Amino acid sequence: MADEKILIVDDEENIVELLKFNLENSGYKVLTAYNGIDALKVVKSEQPKLVLLDLMLPGLDGYDVCKEIRRDSLTTNIPIIMTTAKGEEIDKILGLELGADDYLTKPFSIRELVARVKAVLRRTTNTTSFEKVFNIGNLTIDFLKHEVLKNGEKVDLTLKEFELLETLIQNKGKVLTRDMLLDKIWGYEYIGETRTVDVHIRHLRKKIEDDDKNPRFIETIRGIGYRFSSGE
Repeated sequence: MADEKILIVDDEENIVELLKFNLENSGYKVLTAYNGIDALKVVKSEQPKLVLLDLMLPGLDGYDVCKEIRRDSLTTNIPIIMTTAKGEEIDKILGLELGADDYLTKPFSIRELVARVKAVLRRTTNTTSFEKVFNIGNLTIDFLKHEVLKNGEKVDLTLKEFELLETLIQNKGKVLTRDMLLDKIWGYEYIGETRTVDVHIRHLRKKIEDDDKNPRFIETIRGIGYRFSSGE
């Protein structure tokens, strides 16, 4: 854990100091930034293991910072936990759709924050990038570029669709339950909302399968979940 650097991005100095103190007590090395521009500089130069990102920042706000982190191939896989005083559901959904891995609404307890940090780091650390580029049938998946080609043409996937496809491929041949996929991609707050997985699978099949009604790659294991097959 000693080499796990966490970047705290918040314009309120007292909050930064509080979070820094508690995360350092938990064994992490802490970096800080008080605005979006500085945050992006630190992310690129230090490559932290995780970013705690406040939404309401001077200059670039948290949404823009998140988009920039995800846009850069060197930083796109750095996990992000958004923190904000805004509690509206639409803000949370937008943050997650832009690529945040988790979301905390202020005020939150330090114990909850540390638990979320550990959970996100555990999920992302256990992700095996066993191949940079994966080819199967008429599909090419570039994990570093977050790019999918079908018959040589780019397929536009949302972030969650790509993460879902990546998780299935990295567990090729294994049956993944809906709850496993929810926990891995959407986080534990979504446990029980299995329809979320089914909807994303349906959209994903329409984009990558030649016939989404008779899928070649993404199999449904009735009553359990899904499996990525060789397509043979």
